[in-house]
Amino acid sequence: MIVSIHQPAYLPWLGYFDRIAASDLFIFLDTVQFEKNSFTNRNRIKTLHGLQWLTVPVLIQGHTQKNLLDLEIDTTQDWKKKHLRSIEQNYRRAPFFAGRFDRLAASYLPDATHLAALCYRQLNFWLAELKIATRILRASELPVDGHKSDLILGLCGHVGATTYLSGPLGRSYLQEDRFRAAGIELRYQDYVHPEYPQLYGAFVPALSIVDCWLNSSNLAFSRRGQ
Repeated sequence: MIVSIHQPAYLPWLGYFDRIAASDLFIFLDTVQFEKNSFTNRNRIKTLHGLQWLTVPVLIQGHTQKNLLDLEIDTTQDWKKKHLRSIEQNYRRAPFFAGRFDRLAASYLPDATHLAALCYRQLNFWLAELKIATRILRASELPVDGHKSDLILGLCGHVGATTYLSGPLGRSYLQEDRFRAAGIELRYQDYVHPEYPQLYGAFVPALSIVDCWLNSSNLAFSRRGQ
């Protein structure tokens, strides 16, 4: 069984979904600490004037003592309205805007008070849109703890993984000898980003899934979980 694991991500890029699609099981890693300036609570869209960040505001006071499961959204800010307005203004001329935007807007309801809950709900929305049927588990529902390589190995062992499909950054911290000793093959994602029709000039890769989803009909992934 091929397993992949990743932290929650807001409006993730195509590579996030490619790794899920290539797996039999994906573990939503909501038990680790929030990293500021990461892609956990933000991503980029393309506009006439360049790239724009869409950021979910979070209450970061004391975040070093909290895991992602407990990280709260700053609900005093009307961020959802701003994000949807930005997407609408910059993609209303995209080929698939008219048939898809209302479904995206509905994915923001009801209100979420915690970042991980928002990302998990939207993850299920995107998997349905992309027709990816990989099974999903939340790390917070599993009796496994630890840090970095030990945590990943523990999660893989608990669910009976035979192969762990890591992102390329895993090379910097995964203890490969321990995976081999546990009988788990370690693979690293080698994602080649596709080029698709895009608004506003030259193609820019690695944007939010929103960009490809509203611009292109070619949303096929090499899927295992079906």
